[in-house]
Amino acid sequence: MKAQMLVDMDGVLADVYSQFINFEYRDSGIRLNREEMYGKTEEEAFPSFDRHVRSSGFFRTAPLMADSIEGLKYLNDKYNVLIVSSATEFPGSLIEKQEWLNEHFPFITWQQMIFCGRKDSIKGDIMIDDHPKNLSFFSGEKVLFTQPHNIRITNPAYRRVAGWKEIMEIY
Repeated sequence: MKAQMLVDMDGVLADVYSQFINFEYRDSGIRLNREEMYGKTEEEAFPSFDRHVRSSGFFRTAPLMADSIEGLKYLNDKYNVLIVSSATEFPGSLIEKQEWLNEHFPFITWQQMIFCGRKDSIKGDIMIDDHPKNLSFFSGEKVLFTQPHNIRITNPAYRRVAGWKEIMEIY
């Protein structure tokens, strides 16, 4: 039986930092610097965070993380992959996220998509996520996908990865 791998969506598959930066520039003309966001929560880093995550199209048009299609296909062939996203926090994102996954990852079936509020009841062997709050409860292998908000986290319980190429080398 294949091991079960849980893969987060925003910040792991979808490049929401680039999306926030693009939306902020579109709306205000201000080009935010990613390095200035290190150690800040997304709410602290992006002045219009709440407005953007609740706006139509934000999740539907998010760019892909580099190498995520190749990486997820690779994992999907080796593991029982489930995409787990805390989508119910932003109810308008539910359909957008499903459509986005269907477009970019057609090999992921609807049975592999879990849209939830909290991830602490989802079980698996390995979890890849960019938010330590989602990994902290998890009893399996914890993989922290590097993003500006978690750059200063040094918890030895997490295996840090810098991107999809590194994930493919490890798994």
